[in-house]
Amino acid sequence: MDVEITRCNWAGSDPLYQHYHDTEWGYPVADDTRLFEKLCLEGFQSGLSWLTILKKRENFRAAFAGFELERVARFTEADVARLLGDAGIVRHRGKINSTVNNANRALALREEFGSLAAYFWRFEPRPEERPSDLSWESLRKIATTSASTAMSKDLKKRGFSFVGPTTCYAFMQAMGLVNDHVAGCHCREKAEAERAAFLRPV
Repeated sequence: MDVEITRCNWAGSDPLYQHYHDTEWGYPVADDTRLFEKLCLEGFQSGLSWLTILKKRENFRAAFAGFELERVARFTEADVARLLGDAGIVRHRGKINSTVNNANRALALREEFGSLAAYFWRFEPRPEERPSDLSWESLRKIATTSASTAMSKDLKKRGFSFVGPTTCYAFMQAMGLVNDHVAGCHCREKAEAERAAFLRPV
């Protein structure tokens, strides 16, 4: 008999979404390419569901050169036109232009801080700033935090776009800067253990 697995409610019943919840969301990430990809995809998600983006993720990776910073930063108007004709991604000129712009801004961040990871992990909240027993009801009420607002403000100051406080908080949740697997979720303890063992980049 199958053992029922308890997950965060948002994971729903779609196998792709459940796999993402179980293996990626909330686990700490220090890889610059993954961090840049997620920031871009969170921007593309604006006004849409994450499942919509997740189903198109491989198409996005193919369209945006695997989200390699240097390659995306060199995209031209011809590339933008190509992407606007790509039915496999979200064809939104503003979001496509934002991704190219943000790649250039990310290169500057990497030059200043040594890595994107070193920059983003500066915004990890202190333990006392986080709820100790997160429930689904309380999680639903959290759209932004002081940390995500500070990240958004700083990114915008540096010329990034599509990086509002809500987008930044979703990014923080996904990349493990916070552990928002709710109490009772089978991933919460594992994510917390990985965060405890994670070597914060400097």
